[in-house]
Amino acid sequence: MALETTFEELFRSAMRSAAHLEMRDGYMLDDPSFVAWKKDHSIIVDDAESQWWRDLVRSTTARGVHVRRARIISEPLSDYTRFEYEITEQHNIAAGEQVRWLPRRGASDIALPGNDFWLFDGELLMVNHFTGNGDWTDTEIITEPAVVELCTTAFAAVWERATPHSDYRPG
Repeated sequence: MALETTFEELFRSAMRSAAHLEMRDGYMLDDPSFVAWKKDHSIIVDDAESQWWRDLVRSTTARGVHVRRARIISEPLSDYTRFEYEITEQHNIAAGEQVRWLPRRGASDIALPGNDFWLFDGELLMVNHFTGNGDWTDTEIITEPAVVELCTTAFAAVWERATPHSDYRPG
């Protein structure tokens, strides 16, 4: 697969699964939806980017692809993670994603990669790179079997321990 392959192309070409592991307590803190939520806890999921995401997930799951997202989180939750928690039902679950939460204390004995990633069909990784402040910088496509295996194993271990969104209550 060419290095210039886009995230959307990877998502649309997935045949069986798309798994996302998130391990940060904050992302893009200047996101307008997050800024609005911080003001009055209003949830905005009707913007163009949110709609694009839900359409992408819906069309992907309609093809039989399992879309899963696991979040390793600190408790008590950061403002950003609480925002994610509050929008998950309307934004992620409604689109067809399965989402689980694992408090960081429950991940101490799991070998985790250094970065968040998307794993497509257990064969290809798109690793996300962020600044210390949570701003996205770039992605890296990895197909090296040892790295893919590490991420596959890490995601499986987190998923097994994590609590489904419908059952998780922030500490």
